[in-house]
Amino acid sequence: MAKSPVQINRKDISVMMPAMNGLLFIDDEEGVRRSVSRALRKEPYETFTAQDGKTAIAFLERHVAEIATVISDYRMPYMDGLETLCAIGRINPEITRIILTGYATMEAAIASTNEGIDGFLTKPFDNVELRAKIREISVRKRLRQFISEKIYREIDSSCGMLAPKYHEVTILFCDIRGFTAMSQQVPPENLVTFLNDQYFSPMGEIAHSLDGTVDKHIGDSMMVVFGSLAPREDDALRAVRAGVVMQQKAFEIDQELRERNGMRLRIGIGISTGDVFSGVIGSLRKKEFTSIGMPVNIAARLQGLAGPGEVLISRSTFERIKRDLFATPMPPVCVKGLETPISTYRIDPVGQPI
Repeated sequence: MAKSPVQINRKDISVMMPAMNGLLFIDDEEGVRRSVSRALRKEPYETFTAQDGKTAIAFLERHVAEIATVISDYRMPYMDGLETLCAIGRINPEITRIILTGYATMEAAIASTNEGIDGFLTKPFDNVELRAKIREISVRKRLRQFISEKIYREIDSSCGMLAPKYHEVTILFCDIRGFTAMSQQVPPENLVTFLNDQYFSPMGEIAHSLDGTVDKHIGDSMMVVFGSLAPREDDALRAVRAGVVMQQKAFEIDQELRERNGMRLRIGIGISTGDVFSGVIGSLRKKEFTSIGMPVNIAARLQGLAGPGEVLISRSTFERIKRDLFATPMPPVCVKGLETPISTYRIDPVGQPI
């Protein structure tokens, strides 16, 4: 029987349980594929191999949940390694992507870095070194998920030092309505899957698409900063648009959840604009880059007042978006730390020019 162009080194795909942390190696030379499979035989993950980029992409589309790392040779016919890894990144940006080549040119390294490739290895390679580098690059990729990509790049470009600054930003807080009651009725593993897949991931991608930086997750709350590192004139507008799109997406997910398992995704959103302090804050053993100031408190307060499907904004935010979006005046609210109530406005997600 002819061999499949995609192989694994121990078990047949048709009988293998999802590995969730598998490695896919792509190279047009069969001898190299066999060598790498042998080198990684004792590693705690399944190793798959593919002879070209097209075959690898087709395999990954069918088994995306099984693959955590992809290594591709740089020089391959039809579709080179960089093109292949870029396509894979579009399928799943969480996958660790590594270029392996015997043509270690500066141009190739620069191109890989510019495309967001996670690591760069060269042939010939020592088996011990190969295993160590795969682990090192994979761990670095995972650690980068604990901070936003923008903050990571800023730290990397500033030799590890981020100067504190006092500047204007727009803060968005998002929270699930009725989460405490729901969490008492849902198994913990189902709750984690719900938070990650149906809430944090889609809402975080919406914020990212509008150039917002997810600052932190606090229980079932999410704090997003617009203008965290480089303030822009339309930070407030992008934040409000993100809030509207989040509500629209949450409604879609909520409908699907109700039909499937009875869980709910009803969220409230609060947004405020103003000057904050942004910098690295924390103890000797745990630090984070974050923003603190009255706009953070106001956004959190408005989020607490927002009903399911509502986006509440402060007057400071309203003044910056009133020419572009519709807003309904709401009763003033009291905020801890301020002597007088503040004006608030509600953004109706329906009919907005998003």
